[in-house]
Amino acid sequence: MGDVVLTELNVGAVQPICTADLVRNSEEDGGGLKFRFHRGGKGTAPGSFKSLKSAFLPEGYPNSVSADYLQFQIWDTLQGLSTYIRSMLSTQALLGAIGVGETKATVVGATFQWFLRDFTGMLGGILFTLIQGSNLDSNAKQWRLAADLLNDMGMLMDLLSPLFPGSFLPILCIGSIARSITGVASGATRAALTQHFALRQNAADVSAKEGSQETAATMVGMLFGMAVARITAGNDVAMWTSFLALTFFHMYANYRAVRSLCLTSLNSNRTWLLLEGFTSRKRVPTPQEVSSMENVLPHPSSLLPFKLSRSQTRWSISLGSRISFIKPQAGWESLSRMLIQRYGRDTYMVAIDGTTIHIILHQNATAEDCLRGYVHALYLRAVLERSENVGFVGSTDAAEIESLTWMTTTYKLFLKLVQTSGWVTNRVYISPGEWRADWPRETSKSSS
Repeated sequence: MGDVVLTELNVGAVQPICTADLVRNSEEDGGGLKFRFHRGGKGTAPGSFKSLKSAFLPEGYPNSVSADYLQFQIWDTLQGLSTYIRSMLSTQALLGAIGVGETKATVVGATFQWFLRDFTGMLGGILFTLIQGSNLDSNAKQWRLAADLLNDMGMLMDLLSPLFPGSFLPILCIGSIARSITGVASGATRAALTQHFALRQNAADVSAKEGSQETAATMVGMLFGMAVARITAGNDVAMWTSFLALTFFHMYANYRAVRSLCLTSLNSNRTWLLLEGFTSRKRVPTPQEVSSMENVLPHPSSLLPFKLSRSQTRWSISLGSRISFIKPQAGWESLSRMLIQRYGRDTYMVAIDGTTIHIILHQNATAEDCLRGYVHALYLRAVLERSENVGFVGSTDAAEIESLTWMTTTYKLFLKLVQTSGWVTNRVYISPGEWRADWPRETSKSSS
C-alpha cells in the first residue's frame, strides 16, 4: 500500500475526520506520491447542504463555538419567530387605531402621532443607556431576558392602545419606550454573548451567521404573521388568543435560551458564588453549576440610576473609588500611613468608610488586579458579617488584617482553582469606577 507521508484531517466536525492520506507508492506501482482518499473524503457533505450550513453556522462549527451555542440559537430563533408573528398583529391594530383606511383620518394627525411615538422611544433609549450602559456587559445574561420581556410589554401596549382612545397616545409612547430599551439592551448583550460564543477569534463570523439566522426567522415569521393576521382580522377573541398564546411561548423560549447559557466570564455575582463555594466547601463551582444558581433577571437595585448595596447586610462595596471622598474617622494622617504600610507594594488599596468597603485602584491596575481587589473586598465583607453575627461590633481593623492575611496566603490557590474549573479570569466584568490613584509602589521589594 505504501508509506503514509502525511494525513489530511477535517477539524470542522465534532471529532477530527481523516479524509485522505498522502502515500508513497511502492516501486512495483511506479513510485511517487499519491493521495489515497477515505470514504467520503472527496466530498464529506453534499454541496447544497454544505452551502446551507455555511450560510447559517460559523466556519468550523461546532469546534469554533462554545458548547452552549446550538441550544441557545435554537431557542433564540423560536422566540424570534414568535416575535415577528405577533408584530404583524400589533402593527395591524396600531395602523387601525391611527386611522389608516378611514376617510376622516388626516395624514398630519397620523404623522404627528407616529413622530411622538418614535421621539419618546428614542429619548427613553438614551436615558436607559445613560443609566445602564456599563451594566449590560457584566449582566448580559440577565439583561438579554429582560430586553425580550420589555419587547412583550411594548407589543402589548400597541395592541391595547386602540381599546383606550382617550389614552391612546400615552399608551403608544410607553410601548415605544419599552421597545427602544429592548433595542439597546438586546444589541449590547448580543455583542457580549458573541464574544462568549466565539472560541477562535471569530466573533465577526459568529455575528454574521446570527444575522443570517435572524433574517431567515424574520422571513418565516412574516409569512406566518400575515396568515395569522388574515385569519384573525375582525375577530378580537381570536386575535387576543393568538397574541397571548404566542407571548407565553415567547417568554418560555427566552427563559430556556437564557438558562442554556453557560458563561465563563466573571462578574460581581459569579465572583461571589465562587468565593463562597471555596470558603465554605473548599471547592470552586464550575460554570455549569454557577449557571444553574444564577438569577435570570437583573437585580432590582440595578434598575435604579444610583448605586445600592445588593448585599443582605449593611456592607456595600465600591470598586474604583475616589480617594478624596473617603472620610476616615482617625484622620488622613493615620489612614494614609496604614494604607501605604499594608498596600504600598500592591496595585490596589482597601479602606472602610462607614458601611462602604472602598477599593482604590492604582492607575496601572489591570483587569486581574481589579478582580483581586474585588475578591479582597468580598472576603473582608464576609469577615465583617461573621463578626456581626456573633455579636461583635467595634473596630474593623481585625477584620481588615484577617482579610489581608487570607489574600497573602490563600488567594493564589483560589485563583488557580478558578482557572482550572473552566473560568476565564482575563474577562472580568465588574464595572469599576473611573477613578484611580497613584502612589510610589515598592516593586523591587515585592518581587524579592
